[in-house]
Amino acid sequence: MFRIFKQIYLRFLILKATPYTLPDVYRKYFGIKIGKGCVFTGKKISFGSEPYLIEIGNKVRITADVKFETHDGGVGIFRDEYPGINIYGKIKIGNNSFIGHGSVIMPGVSIGENVVIGAGSIVTKDIQSNSLAVGVPARVIKPIEEYKRSSLKKAVFIKNTDSELRKAEILSYFKDD
Repeated sequence: MFRIFKQIYLRFLILKATPYTLPDVYRKYFGIKIGKGCVFTGKKISFGSEPYLIEIGNKVRITADVKFETHDGGVGIFRDEYPGINIYGKIKIGNNSFIGHGSVIMPGVSIGENVVIGAGSIVTKDIQSNSLAVGVPARVIKPIEEYKRSSLKKAVFIKNTDSELRKAEILSYFKDD
C-alpha cells in the first residue's frame, strides 16, 4: 500500500515540477547522479529500471521522451539455461550536452562534454566530446564548432519571454514567406 502512495506522490512531484526543478526530483527520489544547472524539458523521460547506474554532468538539457536503458533485457531468453543472467551498463552524460527528443541511450554508453544528440537518435556506442551525433544508430556527423557555425547562420535571436510578444517576434522573421 505504501508503494502505491509513493508512486502517486512521485507522479505528482514530476507533474508539478518545472524543467528547472525536475532534475531535483529525479536526483532525490531515483538516485540518479545529476550535476548542477540541468534542465529536463519533458515529463516523460525514462531512466529505466536501474536509474542509479546513470550519471549526468552539469548543464545538461534532456528533452521529452528520452529513454535511458541500463540493461539488456534480451538475455532473458537464456534464463532457462543460465538462471539469473543479466547484463547491465552504466550511462554517463558529460557536461554541457543536449539529448534530443525521443533519443534512446543504450547500456554502457558514455557521451562526452559539449555534445548534441539529435532527435530520435539511438546511441549504442560512446560519443566523443565536442561533436554532433545523429541517427540510428547514432554516429558523429560533425564537430560541435562546425555545428555552431552553421547554426549561427540560421539563428533567430528572441529575447522576449512574454508568449504573445515572443510569438510576434518569431513570426516577424517569416513575414516574407
